[in-house]
Amino acid sequence: MATTVKLNTGAQMPIVGLGTWKSPPGKVAEAVKAAIAGGYRHIDGAFIYQNEAEVGEGVHAMINEGVVKREDLFIVSKLWCTFHEKPLVKQACEKTLADLKLDYLDLYLVHWPMGFKPGPDLFPMDSNGETIFDNTYFLETWEGMEELVDAGLVKAVGISNFNKDQIEVILNKPGLKYKPVNNQIECHPYLTQEKLINYCHSQGITVTAYSPLGSPDRPWAKPDDPSLLDDPSIKAIADKHNKTSAQILIRFHIQRNVIVIPKSITPQRIQENFQVFDFELTEEEMKTILGFNRNWRFCPMHWGLKHKDYPFNTEF
Repeated sequence: MATTVKLNTGAQMPIVGLGTWKSPPGKVAEAVKAAIAGGYRHIDGAFIYQNEAEVGEGVHAMINEGVVKREDLFIVSKLWCTFHEKPLVKQACEKTLADLKLDYLDLYLVHWPMGFKPGPDLFPMDSNGETIFDNTYFLETWEGMEELVDAGLVKAVGISNFNKDQIEVILNKPGLKYKPVNNQIECHPYLTQEKLINYCHSQGITVTAYSPLGSPDRPWAKPDDPSLLDDPSIKAIADKHNKTSAQILIRFHIQRNVIVIPKSITPQRIQENFQVFDFELTEEEMKTILGFNRNWRFCPMHWGLKHKDYPFNTEF
């Protein structure tokens, strides 16, 4: 069973990683340690999660204990929207590296295709509570990303939350130096993303699924939102394999050759989420799970709705 996915740079990216969004400082270092001790080699983070210093602590604790070497790990971070001006890209990356206390990232993603007004406010708002956008376009941001590869700060660059049209714009950019190696998108049985995944794979771009468990701890959850982990149809498949619903939701991506980054801060669940290489869903079960699609986004990111580059207004 392949436990990695090959990037168009030739590097191998572990197919299961630890997600760290909403992992509170004070808990996330322990989560990272538990993950690495349990066999994870891929840690997914981002500047906006405001916990990268603690992620770094967890990573270094494991390196210092001799559990892993830096080169065994695959560390991902993301450029936040307020750093989309080309000269700011390097500063943002250097801040992340300083917080993580690392010399390089294995993968650095443009977190959203939308630029916000630069400055200390991560969500700059006007007096009406509307997000203040900048006037950048993600192509200039991409040039800043390419410079990071040349400077040796990152091994590879990619994107997140980009739709097909936006990816095409990058791929058709005159003078493109480095193709995106990965597109990280929300993906789970209620948002199966078949068209976007097929498109990315056809272009040699790997896909990472975020919120694979339906992001039950997202701050804006409403009581009547659908819950993936409690879905009886998924539970039934889990019972059949003697696995948890979470393990089924993770395995679903692995069998589509999609990288998956379940988030947890509970050591037992972190371990469980990695025990997904010892069973296989049948073709029938995969079809059943794909049939749950309802184009439901747990993370619609309404603060970007009015942005010229808001990615979710197209079919895929």
